[in-house]
Amino acid sequence: MSADSTAFDLVIRGGTVVTPQGPSQLDIGVRDGVIAALGAGLPKGQSEVDATGHIVLPGGIDSHCHMDQQPWEGRSSADDFRTGTLSAMCGGTTTVIPFAMQMRGQSLRAIVDDYYERARPKAHIDYSFHLVVGDPTPEVLSRELPALIAEGCTSIKIYLTYDGLKLDDYEVLQVLDLARREGAMVMVHAENDGCIRWLTERLLAERKTKIKYHVASHPDIGDREATYRAISLSELAEAPVLVAHVAAGAAVDEIRRAKARGVPIYAETCPQYLFLSADDLDTHDMSGAKCVCTPPPKHKDNQQHIWRGVLDGTLDCFTSDHSPINYVDKIAGGPDTPFTKIPLGVPGIETRLPLLFSAAVSGGRMTLLDFAEITATRAARLFGLYPRKGVIAVGSDADLAIWDPEKRVTITNTILHHATDYTPYEGMEVQGWPVTTISRGEVVWANGAVSSNAGRGKFIACERPLQRMTTPIAALKG
Repeated sequence: MSADSTAFDLVIRGGTVVTPQGPSQLDIGVRDGVIAALGAGLPKGQSEVDATGHIVLPGGIDSHCHMDQQPWEGRSSADDFRTGTLSAMCGGTTTVIPFAMQMRGQSLRAIVDDYYERARPKAHIDYSFHLVVGDPTPEVLSRELPALIAEGCTSIKIYLTYDGLKLDDYEVLQVLDLARREGAMVMVHAENDGCIRWLTERLLAERKTKIKYHVASHPDIGDREATYRAISLSELAEAPVLVAHVAAGAAVDEIRRAKARGVPIYAETCPQYLFLSADDLDTHDMSGAKCVCTPPPKHKDNQQHIWRGVLDGTLDCFTSDHSPINYVDKIAGGPDTPFTKIPLGVPGIETRLPLLFSAAVSGGRMTLLDFAEITATRAARLFGLYPRKGVIAVGSDADLAIWDPEKRVTITNTILHHATDYTPYEGMEVQGWPVTTISRGEVVWANGAVSSNAGRGKFIACERPLQRMTTPIAALKG
């Protein structure tokens, strides 16, 4: 390696760097947006970042977030790609995978084309798209999906609940069969629609309309059944699935049992299921609306089961499910608004990583390598971005987050960069904060200052993740 001062565009020097082999004292040399060298005493770069006393982690990948999504139930998300990716970037995330959402009667191709146009001039960081399939017509299955997968949109999300989105079991199998053939990954929103509708009707008939009853209308048993059904259909179709935003301990148990049988089932959870609970919805005023999402946060003792799933590897990824709806819109119906009329969703794209770092790494429950895995590396592998994204290695994009592990921050909405008018984590103190974010070798966030421009983010075509999985389900069945 030449000692020429132009050897590297950027050198990150003196930090504790978390590579797949674990934390080491290394310098990182960057050239043309890619990690070109890792080692001690690298030659001087044209630019330098001093990471002494700090931790250098792979930039986070938020593989479940919503922004600039088409209006659903008459409401648009508060964040477009500009504010959503800005907020992600300032929270140590360098890649996002939001959803291009097709509903009944719509062309999936038209939805995706529109989503490209929304993202291209606005995104601060790199992005890919999940394809929400709400209407698996012959045209979608035979033409649109295969073409979009070939173009790099290699993950599909399906719903087992929500009018206009939910698929029946036959439709689920059709999508899974296509995903197996095309090498795509399927994510499943696993709640039992019949349970939700039946309980909601009973609660409303009994005039139990307060916000707290949103939790009662989404029972753990419904999550458990829908998760088991998703796993069963996955086995039948011989197509792996990822169970999205796992909220109930009973669902974690089903996933753990499937994994113990050798079934390639994957799962994610989110901050709201570790740091919020049903108590946060049971308030004397309308403030509980800030925590209304689906699945909802469960009762307080459920958190230990989600934590166990995170720490023992049953839950593969930690995502935000950032669904930004302004509080003013949540309470627009007035103080007597029934829980069924509260818009669903909570923001969390910027606070996702600090919350977990503080509770798990600073709290002594998780290693730095495990943190990198659950917040970046596994998502990159599962969705066809690895090794370009999600890892600190020579040849990978220089997507990095530099953390001050001692920095204490009290979360308030005023310090965040999303366009939402609240955070459900207001007043929580965390230890550990991303002080610098580097996206493809460019410092885009450092010490409280943004140095990025909207539109610099690029669409990243994903590889077909299932083509990397060499052991089919049939072989695992023996």
